[in-house]
Amino acid sequence: MSQERFRDRVEAGQLLGRAVAERVSDRSNLMVLALPRGGVPVGYEVARALAIPMDVFIVRKLGVPGHEELAMGAIASGGIRVMNDEVLRYVPVSKKAIEAVSARELTELARRERSYRGTKPPLDVRGKTVIVVDDGLATGSTMRAAVRALRQENAGAIIVAVPVAARETCEVLLREVDDVVCLRSPDPFQAVGLWYDDFSQTTDEEVHRLLAV
Repeated sequence: MSQERFRDRVEAGQLLGRAVAERVSDRSNLMVLALPRGGVPVGYEVARALAIPMDVFIVRKLGVPGHEELAMGAIASGGIRVMNDEVLRYVPVSKKAIEAVSARELTELARRERSYRGTKPPLDVRGKTVIVVDDGLATGSTMRAAVRALRQENAGAIIVAVPVAARETCEVLLREVDDVVCLRSPDPFQAVGLWYDDFSQTTDEEVHRLLAV
């Protein structure tokens, strides 16, 4: 497995699209769901490589108060909340604080649903093979929230596809999904952004543009 850095999310998505295409033979029942915002340019390239529809699936990380980059859990559309017990074991957070962070992120989740989709209904995942794409996975809590929400919505099969992820995270996800496609599993992993030359923030405007294509 190559350990080279990606130029940007577009290149990562193009390489990931080729890898997914090699693993999937029947494309008649496929769709891509990208996790905003960083997963959208990657997911767009995967969907384009496979010539299948793409939509967004909104998931919000629940950051530890005062250390927001550290995920203590995540929430997803459909009322799903997944907590990262390992993080909470080492960084105790009160129930009141968890509820406060969850309420704030639920507000942002609803805003993004309206912003990205407007009145357009989400793609129907029932019985479909769903390829869930992000630009990378560290703890994987946001992806696990997405997977559990999609199971609740009766997705037929779920494939997680990412350019880079911690090896342990991929191993955990493989117990919950049908397949994991990951191009890089560096050891030590450290952070997703270290594996991109350009890891600048994806904007809402870019998300809107790619969803409109």
